[in-house]
Amino acid sequence: MTDTRATMKGEGGADTFVLVHGAWHGGWCWRRVADRLRAAGHRVFTPTLTGLGERRHLMSRAITLDTFTEDVLNVIVMEDLSDVVLVGHSFGGSPISGVADRMPERIRHLVYLDSLITQPGKTAFDALPPDGVAARLKLARESSGGLSLPPPSAEAFGIRDADDIAWVTRHLTPHPLGAYTSPLAINGPIGNGRPCTYIGCVDPLYAALDGSRQWAQQQKSFRYVEMAAGHDAMVTHPDDLVRLLCTLAGESSAL
Repeated sequence: MTDTRATMKGEGGADTFVLVHGAWHGGWCWRRVADRLRAAGHRVFTPTLTGLGERRHLMSRAITLDTFTEDVLNVIVMEDLSDVVLVGHSFGGSPISGVADRMPERIRHLVYLDSLITQPGKTAFDALPPDGVAARLKLARESSGGLSLPPPSAEAFGIRDADDIAWVTRHLTPHPLGAYTSPLAINGPIGNGRPCTYIGCVDPLYAALDGSRQWAQQQKSFRYVEMAAGHDAMVTHPDDLVRLLCTLAGESSAL
């Protein structure tokens, strides 16, 4: 990395980041980003959502979007966190919206990293193209009797390096289907009045998120920026992502 420690801390000094992974992933996927942020003096938490990653033994038909929201809420509460820069990658955008609805006073800035935007009262499947939903439901039935969605290839996330493909492939786990079919139970708008940034990863585009990117660009309450990276930018472009996150954190601390 070429950034200095002072530059990466931004205007506000040491920041607190909670990084929430997407579908089929786990807290492990943030390793490169978390290492860099911690080396710069920041506090970083990378919770793994129920049923995924090292918590795959908890896979259950009872898992919903509310479960994921509680996963993240409990980390913030039990670690006594405040002034949090809360980052949600891909499917992780849904639970961070839930957290902002429940405890906006703990959140400084919400960052939706190439995220699926689930609307209040709607399901994650409602935000995806119908043909993609039908294909995923078919895969869930055939692979697990409707319990979970099997992971796609690592290449589907824009990963090209052979070593990265092998690493990600070893760690991907099935995703609880109930998290896709249950509604996002929030009372206010997405973001709940907190500063929000959507980071679109555009090289290459993850086509399933076109609708979410377009929605974010149309919101006056959202800042929209782009990265020349594939969907799993935290794996393929950790330095660029860290620089961007630190910039956003520094700017929001000055508000």
